[in-house]
Amino acid sequence: MTKIRADQEAERKFSFLKGGDAGPGEVAWLDGIDSVRKALADAMNAKNVAFLLGAGCSSSWNGDQEVGIPTMAPLATEFTKVRDHDDDLFPTTTERKELESLYGIKLGDEEYTRNLERLMELLFSMRFILRRSSHGNVEEGRRLVDSIIDKVRAFLWDKCTNGRFAQGDTTVHKLYETFYRKLVLRDRSLPRPWVFTTNYDVFNETAMDRLGLPYANGFSGVVERRFNPATFRYALAEQLDLSSRKWSAVDGFVYLCKLHGSITWTEDDHGLFPIRETTPGKDPGKVMIYPTPAKQNSSLGSPYSDLFREFQSRIVREQSVLFTMGYAFGDEHINNIIYQALTIPTFRLVIFVDPALEGEIAKLRALSDPRIWIIGGDGREDGRKAHYFDTIVEEFMPQRSAERIDDAVRKVLETMAPKKMDQE
Repeated sequence: MTKIRADQEAERKFSFLKGGDAGPGEVAWLDGIDSVRKALADAMNAKNVAFLLGAGCSSSWNGDQEVGIPTMAPLATEFTKVRDHDDDLFPTTTERKELESLYGIKLGDEEYTRNLERLMELLFSMRFILRRSSHGNVEEGRRLVDSIIDKVRAFLWDKCTNGRFAQGDTTVHKLYETFYRKLVLRDRSLPRPWVFTTNYDVFNETAMDRLGLPYANGFSGVVERRFNPATFRYALAEQLDLSSRKWSAVDGFVYLCKLHGSITWTEDDHGLFPIRETTPGKDPGKVMIYPTPAKQNSSLGSPYSDLFREFQSRIVREQSVLFTMGYAFGDEHINNIIYQALTIPTFRLVIFVDPALEGEIAKLRALSDPRIWIIGGDGREDGRKAHYFDTIVEEFMPQRSAERIDDAVRKVLETMAPKKMDQE
């Protein structure tokens, strides 16, 4: 590290707010990173550890290029902007005009260009009313609203299945792989970690598959993988002595819960559990919960009721720690469960987020609860933030000696293995 860079890091600071502590909670990158990393290592060694990954974890930028999946605000801006020509994924000029003339709704209003959830709330509310209206002149409005809702769904599906990450860019995939390599190295005497996510994408599954890590995601079977909540009660063990029944829990094992569904989920009419897991198709699935306030109601049905029950069950246990990453506390149904957990004295909440955010973050900050840690702010360099997923994975998550050896082996393989071009 050059002296200039060291001086810059000595001046740059990020926030490490522990409720109840005196002082602003600002930590210099150069001097404070080791102490913060140690504090997080202690928290990650708690008896019960769970992670909540939000949309921010699947978004990543390379210069001015989004190489992952945009978060909700950029998605809303892209979907609602006026275009020179019609596109199947976006409202047409005619649909925009009809929506304004029939109902006085402008897609260009700031309320909708910054928040796709607010637009979906409006559209679903309108559809609810129009479908129950007995007036004969509402058919045009029904078709209009249904068309825009279908386009929102197709737009979100496209964002989760296409993009630079699907065209060879490995930035986001490698971040998830590093996250899981650091996560699974827990003492085998401790319960296995749980990862909950609100994302529909398959970055989590892909990372664990590439690392060879076994995981339980609520599905069982081979040819027809179906949702069965009983699989969350299963554990993976290895036989230590072939001559006797001695078993030990496998170190690298993770429980994965996708709270809002997945692009790999479909629904059919066969079996006790009609939810199937397949490879991502070309059309929006039937099971995904889309980002609307109706999620509160949708989450009451299976399989979501089972997944949210697991979320609640895991974080209300004694000596539990929940780490939230890429999540800005915008989902009321999830927030309610977290707030219930805060009534447990031994529960701890570690939030990676911009500490200056208003709304729920400001309320949590105002509690001055010593069990709530908020980490965020400026990163080591311009353009990076302490609460971004890449910074969390690369800077804050503790690196064990075994993981450093894995890094060294991977580097040898990448550097010394013959390239395809050389072989040709």
